[in-house]
Amino acid sequence: MAASFQPEPPFAHGQASRTAVLYCNLGTPDEPTAAAVRRYLAQFLADPRVVEIPRLIWLPLLYGLILPFRSAKSAAKYASIWRPEGSPLKLWTDKQAKLLQGWLGEHGHRVTVRYAMRYGSPSIASQLDALKAEGATRILVVSAYPQYSGTTTASVIDAVTAWSARVRNLPELRFVNRYHDDRGYIQALARRIERHWREHGRGDHLVMSFHGVPERTLHLGDPYHCECQKTARMLAAHLGLDKEQYTVSFQSRFGKAKWLEPYTEPSLRALAQRGVAHVDVVCPGFTGDCLETLEEIGMEGKHAFLASGGKEFRYITCLNDDPAWIAALGAITERHLGGWPTREEADTQALAASRERATAMGAVR
Repeated sequence: MAASFQPEPPFAHGQASRTAVLYCNLGTPDEPTAAAVRRYLAQFLADPRVVEIPRLIWLPLLYGLILPFRSAKSAAKYASIWRPEGSPLKLWTDKQAKLLQGWLGEHGHRVTVRYAMRYGSPSIASQLDALKAEGATRILVVSAYPQYSGTTTASVIDAVTAWSARVRNLPELRFVNRYHDDRGYIQALARRIERHWREHGRGDHLVMSFHGVPERTLHLGDPYHCECQKTARMLAAHLGLDKEQYTVSFQSRFGKAKWLEPYTEPSLRALAQRGVAHVDVVCPGFTGDCLETLEEIGMEGKHAFLASGGKEFRYITCLNDDPAWIAALGAITERHLGGWPTREEADTQALAASRERATAMGAVR
């Protein structure tokens, strides 16, 4: 069967080329209802990058058992953190993309920045279509995931390549796969925690909770666990913490398989039971607050710690729109844009050269 490519306008000689950035996050339902959550979870949990169970076994379980029973329960959790303007994850991702474009503009780069969601809307394909329609011939794809995982970062790349399979005139594509050990990112995290300590006091122990993945992914070559540990070590060193003053844990376990350990909620209970009265919790792997931080940690984690004898639980919010984080994200993006003409003078020179080539080709014909 012949390939089917989407129709495109005729190629125009002399058209100015443009550079764009697509900032990609995981995704969120459109609204906190069972129907919307079901649509979102169906897309998310059907991704073979996320659940590596044979499709013939997994899909009947997903559609026959998990979605009918999980959607309403998850919708209630989303409703508990939903804002009048919408999903916190979407609001923060949108704001970060706008601030990133502003930072790049202040540093002399003429680029368009859009955000997209791997699952839900706006989709990666729709935003790539929009950028291409606006004349983008070079697109840098930046994931909102500091630590690389096949379940997240690679899935974003899958979505981009699936889009590219139906495009005739492809733009140049680059990807930012990881920045778990980026100095600016680590410093932004440290400043966020230190500011929290100045404003609210310092707890007896710091828990760094990362999103979990099945343990088997570690043994199959996924670097996620190691990159989380490196982020934690660098952050602890920046804060001047020794090994007894912090815990690295993993949250959001799903199903009965063994996931990366230690798990966050049991770790919080154990800390309370051994006499830690005041605990601070931060989620370094999330660049914007979302269901997993606001509800799972800020509500469920807090309840688990206090119910087990703890006296005070403080959740330290994500980087969100913190200026230090936006500067770090801008610097990461700027480095990966290296070599592409993103400044006005470069664009002008490129357009002039393109027009000269078009004129020369016309004269030859």
